[in-house]
Amino acid sequence: MTLWTNSVLTSARRIYQAHGFALTDQEPHHSFGTDLVGQNWSRTL
Repeated sequence: MTLWTNSVLTSARRIYQAHGFALTDQEPHHSFGTDLVGQNWSRTL
């Protein structure tokens, strides 16, 4: 399973990591009027 978030969403990243997800890749993008870093967090079920 893969979940997507932005690096600035610290709470989401903590929840994902606490449930066994690991950061698998990240890429800068421009959304919501600002520069962000999108992240994919994955784990096997």
